[in-house]
Amino acid sequence: MIDLHGFEDQLLLGAWMTVRLALGSMALGLVLGLLGAVAKLSGNRFARMAAEAYTTGVRGVPELLVVLIIYFGSSGLLTTVAGWLGHDEFVELSPFAAGVLALGLTFGAYATEVFRGAILASPKGQVEAARAYGMGGWLTFRRIVLPQVWRIALPGLGNLFLVLLKDTSLVSVIGLEELLRESAIAVGFTKEPFTFYLAAAFIYLAMTVVTSAALYGLERRAQRGIPKATG
Repeated sequence: MIDLHGFEDQLLLGAWMTVRLALGSMALGLVLGLLGAVAKLSGNRFARMAAEAYTTGVRGVPELLVVLIIYFGSSGLLTTVAGWLGHDEFVELSPFAAGVLALGLTFGAYATEVFRGAILASPKGQVEAARAYGMGGWLTFRRIVLPQVWRIALPGLGNLFLVLLKDTSLVSVIGLEELLRESAIAVGFTKEPFTFYLAAAFIYLAMTVVTSAALYGLERRAQRGIPKATG
């Protein structure tokens, strides 16, 4: 049995912070990804250019740099804006908010391509039939396209979330007390790095297994009523 020297509660709190950070980032990323995909497929040239710049820029920069740029860069921006509004105090994002924003931006950039592929894979005949029945563009997208997009995109989004769950460890560099940060604090007190980093690895693995099982259940549910391909 691994002796954690009384740091069990701290590791569990760090794991809970990791889950909160991952869920918050995913929620933001899903919105950005869907908006980015719609923009890339729209007839508006400027929307397509903005979406392309977003996905290319974010995917071309390491996630750690995105976290650092958001955390330190936002402080100067927010302080400047506060100065325009007549406030002299220093303003900064909390590590949690900066982490959600940075990881959400990264998740959204990759999710954009997943959603775009799913929209393109949706049956065009159903869209044409909806329009023939008099449905407008937004109603057709909401009732016909979007439900099928979720089904098609779910495996890809699930893989992105598993990557995101592990990328939350990057936010430890700006002081957020998630799982890796709590493990490092315990190491500093006990001088037993192998013990606590191994414990953290098992906790990450457990979260991954639970998430994978949940995603499998969601995928099976999403595929109900869909004929299986035969060889």
